[in-house]
Amino acid sequence: MGMRFEVLKQDSRTGARLGRLTTPHGVVDTPVFMPVGTQGTVKTMTPEEVRDLGARIILSNTYHLYLRPGHELVREAGGLHRFMHWDGPILTDSGGFQVFSLAALRKLSDEGVEFRSHHDGSRHFFTPEQVVAVQEALGSDIAMVLDECAPYPCSYEEARTAMRRTTHWAARARAAWNGGGATTLFGIIQGSVYRDLREESARALVDLDFPGYGIGGLSVGEPKPLMCEALEWVIPLIPEDRPRYLMGVGSPDCLFEGIARGVDMFDCVLPTRMARHGAVFTHAGRLVVRNAPNARDFGPLDPGCTCYTCRHFSRAYVHHLLKAGEVLGIRLTTIHNLHFVLDLARRIREAIAEDRFQSLKEQFLATCLTPARIYSKTT
Repeated sequence: MGMRFEVLKQDSRTGARLGRLTTPHGVVDTPVFMPVGTQGTVKTMTPEEVRDLGARIILSNTYHLYLRPGHELVREAGGLHRFMHWDGPILTDSGGFQVFSLAALRKLSDEGVEFRSHHDGSRHFFTPEQVVAVQEALGSDIAMVLDECAPYPCSYEEARTAMRRTTHWAARARAAWNGGGATTLFGIIQGSVYRDLREESARALVDLDFPGYGIGGLSVGEPKPLMCEALEWVIPLIPEDRPRYLMGVGSPDCLFEGIARGVDMFDCVLPTRMARHGAVFTHAGRLVVRNAPNARDFGPLDPGCTCYTCRHFSRAYVHHLLKAGEVLGIRLTTIHNLHFVLDLARRIREAIAEDRFQSLKEQFLATCLTPARIYSKTT
């Protein structure tokens, strides 16, 4: 009933690989980008629209769904898939990142984390076991363990404390997960930018024999070369038959860099967040549609793009909608951005299958000026 993963092909020049993830709610080809539906919805989009754009798996957030509407209500509704009308696989993160980002509202201990709701100030307590139970109540295909994400920058001692607590919690979560149901549990590798801590975390989690592994604590402000270096430290330590999930990373350049090092799964709010702020990906770089020069530009957002927005609307029209505060404006930019990233993942899979991943990577990065900084994964 749970998840199966198989590697179908390895690129001849890099660590890039094609895989197939089989879950109770469908098959997912990897490498894959997962749109983020934090509160049970990909913002401004219907499930049918998300699927039509090419998404086969989405991500939702345990912390937010636990607080509102509540996991027991979702269970009563028949699970998150039925509640949100999405029939494909769902990965839920543990909510740990959201809890730990609310530094003034939480208190950590080895037992778990006490926090106050950002909605009404009510007190709650997450334990590793409870977080597993909440995700099983949601009916997640893939659940993540509770982890402590150290900030960047942080001292070696802070990173070590967070990493070892994450390992301790992972062992408890692994024991609480029965392993025989529909939900599959992934461990999360931490350790900030310290090589020995990253390697210690990876080895300890591999010893716990999780079906898959998240790589957390990156895309939190560190320089991009450090992110790439951290991947090179830990990926060789993860068994080849387990999926590797780089958490909270999804800019086009980082997709290429992660896949080149053997990453299989990605998620990020970047495409939808950029869209809500009036910016889009294009093959010539990042375009801020809200900016004045687009007011009289009657061409598409991205010449050659085949998404619904680019086939039917001009930059001038989308600019007008955004300036006027019309909801259609952010729907159109969201459609475009999700299409861009999902289609890029599809093209990458094709390139790996045809042994031309490296040439696609070089060509893309030479022509597409991606965002100057790596964005946080907070919602």
